[in-house]
Amino acid sequence: MNIKRSIVTRVRLAFLAICLFAFAIIYKVGYIQFKDGDKWKELADEKRFHYQPIFATRGNIYSDDERIMATSLPFYRVAFDPSITKEDEFREGIDSLALKLSRFYGDRSADYYKRKIKNARHNKRKYVRLNNRLINYQEKKMMAKWPIFRAGKNRGGVIFEKLDRRFLPFGSLAKRTIGFLNEDKKGAGLEFSFNRHLAGKDGEALYERMAGGNKPIYDGTEVKPLPGFDIRTTIDINLQDVAESALRRALTTNDAAHGCVILMEVSTGEIKAIANLGKAGLGTYVEDYNYAVGNQGRTEPGSTFKLASMMALLEDSDLKLTDTIDTGNGSMRIGGAVKTDTHGNGKITIQQVFEKSSNVGIAKLIQDHFGNDPQKYVDYLFKFGLHQPLGFQMNGEAVPYIKTPKDRSWSRPSLSTMAIGYELKISPLQTLAFYNAVANNGVKVQPIIVKEIKRADQVLEKFEAKVLNPKICSDETLAELKMMMEGVVEKGTAKNLRSKDYKVAGKTGTARKVINGQYTKKYSTSFVGYFPADRPKYSCIVIIDSPNKNAQYGGDVAAPVFRELADKAYAQDLAIHTPMVRRPANVTPKLPSLHAGNQEELTLLCNKLGVSAHPVNPEEDWIRIDTQKHSVAMKPVPVKEGRVPDVKDMTLKDALYLLENQGLRVRAAGLGRVKAQSVPAGVPVKKGMWITITLERNGTTTKPTAGDTVLAIARAY
Repeated sequence: MNIKRSIVTRVRLAFLAICLFAFAIIYKVGYIQFKDGDKWKELADEKRFHYQPIFATRGNIYSDDERIMATSLPFYRVAFDPSITKEDEFREGIDSLALKLSRFYGDRSADYYKRKIKNARHNKRKYVRLNNRLINYQEKKMMAKWPIFRAGKNRGGVIFEKLDRRFLPFGSLAKRTIGFLNEDKKGAGLEFSFNRHLAGKDGEALYERMAGGNKPIYDGTEVKPLPGFDIRTTIDINLQDVAESALRRALTTNDAAHGCVILMEVSTGEIKAIANLGKAGLGTYVEDYNYAVGNQGRTEPGSTFKLASMMALLEDSDLKLTDTIDTGNGSMRIGGAVKTDTHGNGKITIQQVFEKSSNVGIAKLIQDHFGNDPQKYVDYLFKFGLHQPLGFQMNGEAVPYIKTPKDRSWSRPSLSTMAIGYELKISPLQTLAFYNAVANNGVKVQPIIVKEIKRADQVLEKFEAKVLNPKICSDETLAELKMMMEGVVEKGTAKNLRSKDYKVAGKTGTARKVINGQYTKKYSTSFVGYFPADRPKYSCIVIIDSPNKNAQYGGDVAAPVFRELADKAYAQDLAIHTPMVRRPANVTPKLPSLHAGNQEELTLLCNKLGVSAHPVNPEEDWIRIDTQKHSVAMKPVPVKEGRVPDVKDMTLKDALYLLENQGLRVRAAGLGRVKAQSVPAGVPVKKGMWITITLERNGTTTKPTAGDTVLAIARAY
């Protein structure tokens, strides 16, 4: 009995505990529902609704003539709220809509899309993304006319989510210069360097979290984004195209590792073309690094640096270009190290040392003059600004390295080695800026690649090249340097650049490459200079790195690229063409070939050509020209009603006008002016009368054939 009572007691206690627990749950549910309901609803709404950024439309990048180089195009992702559409409209349009979606996307059947939409509607889902593929604006307009969708967002439920994508109208042209910006806000080129201007200001809008994605809620609280500013560059699209094409051909022909080209206006510092190409495979080159500006292109320049050495030498001595120096048989120990030339030059002038790019000659001159005080040579390089960056507008400009006697790596041969462009590093853009200063009469300007920040037609900020050094050296030194560089093209290592149309001045370069700390037989070839040499408008540098074919020198590898780009720039810039020789004043100008026609038209023509014209009767409509020594006389051609007019020497247009106004039917043969008419002038006109006129140009006459009248009239008008 005690055991039974004990079990019953335990059961009752357990039942009571369960009941109390159940009542506690019911109480808590009720408390949450009614007492804390508002609090939890608010919390749920906070989780369900949230603000998301609306990204601003990025600004455009323009060329110098305002052609778009980079722009943002709108694309759309299609979503759908199936709960909005009325039942009858949904039932009538769902089959057609599903079929169109299937055919458009081409990835699923019509049944799949129909089932997907109907299930979402049945489950009262307010957002379903139909496909992740982006569509363009024209496709959006087409889809907006489809069944159900045509009712719009509020009645049809279609949602077009706008996304901007960057588009380059010229494809890969200047792609590395335009650059990019990734999701982490890191990148390169203009897109990265001018992101502050291009990006604009993002807005925000309220979104609802739903199965399948986030649905925008347009409740009036959204903040519209502000589009970014546009930037106008200095790039000339035509010259950029030539630069890239010529560089790619040279790299492919020579199986080189990489290369770059920069073309710059001498006085303004505006970069008109900049190309960078690196080897991506056999015969394939892409824009991967900015060799022209960045650290990837900062190398030992080799012989192009000899201009700086000669500038320092001429500034600090009384040497003349006609002075001579013995360079021996092409090999000589100078400053504790052997310097070599491609062949022995013997005793040559300083002008010839530069023209022949003699390592022995330059090294010996610098060692003899600065050997006791190498810091003085380095001070000149610093004065020329070769030790510091240019402050270029794009991020990533390389910092030059100019060795000084205080460096640990300085040794006895360092001075003579630096004199010929080794044991120092400088980028192609910095080399070009130095040569450009010589072309610009000693004024060193900062290269620029962006000239304006704009919004629509309003210029917000304008950029001009800063003067980095108003006088890089004396006028006497400048004149001698220019003479030496012209000699390189006329008689030296770049004779293949000579042109009958314009003169070029510059310097070739061939620098041995360092691999694993050792100089190898790999070379970096270059040419840098300016043109036209007598009135410099453009400066240009070309680098071809590690050519693997037979050609290994700057004059053979890099100079042809310079020539092709220079020819194009010269051809399109009429301002730098040599003016035509003026005609002597005592030469009588040749009068234009005038014959017969309408007096008003011929008088206007004579006035335009500056020919003195003397009408016999200003009231006469039709005249014949009598050419005199310095003027023309206009004699009247009488036109009588009912008589065949004299149309000889007239154009077909005038002849047809006169003849058809008299009621004549005309056949015409040939081209040019009327030389003969089948019915003589003055003959009475009869109804239905035909007349054949024969036209002649340059002494060639053709006989009339069927259809000549129609053909002649068509040509006349």
